[in-house]
Amino acid sequence: MNQAKRREIFSRFQAANENPVTELQYKTPFQLLVAVVLSAQATDVSVNKATQALFRDAPTPTSIFALGLEKLKEYIKTIGLFNAKAENILKTCDILLTKYDGKVPSEREQLESLPGVGRKTANVILNSAFGKPVIAVDTHIFRVANRTKVATGKNPREVEDRLTRLVPKEYLLGAHHWLILHGRYVCTARKPKCLTCPIEDLCEYRSKNLPN
Repeated sequence: MNQAKRREIFSRFQAANENPVTELQYKTPFQLLVAVVLSAQATDVSVNKATQALFRDAPTPTSIFALGLEKLKEYIKTIGLFNAKAENILKTCDILLTKYDGKVPSEREQLESLPGVGRKTANVILNSAFGKPVIAVDTHIFRVANRTKVATGKNPREVEDRLTRLVPKEYLLGAHHWLILHGRYVCTARKPKCLTCPIEDLCEYRSKNLPN
């Protein structure tokens, strides 16, 4: 795919959704961090249902840490892998309180040192909470990038690096959200909605779901 096509693709995404945001519900960087940790192998919808009550009753590192492990589990028990996630969240709260004055750090290395936080989670925080032009490659973005040929790669890191290099700089901040929303609602895994896709004429996917 050439750069003219890439630029037009992201221009259309921007025209349809000028200021894209995550579908996770949060009010602070800390709440986003908790939500993203919970979202591993879970849907944003299920995470939002759990965090609605959790953030109402315990919105800060201090208040979540005060809940203790068993009470925290009660709030998030509908989320997959909730036992491990609860432990990681409590450990993270302890680190934030003792090392960072209760604030979420804004540097990748510090974020990735937190329990349960890998590169993808760190990228979501850096992008959504701190406005940094990075891309967190999840299954949706990996599929869309490879399928459309916007940025091909054999693994998420390859796709991330190529997207970072190839997406026009003026679209890089919003690229993460545009691609994930496109993958979630249009370029779906089994039956992509090619007939109504706003970039179908630019996409280089060879097996489009179109009438013969």
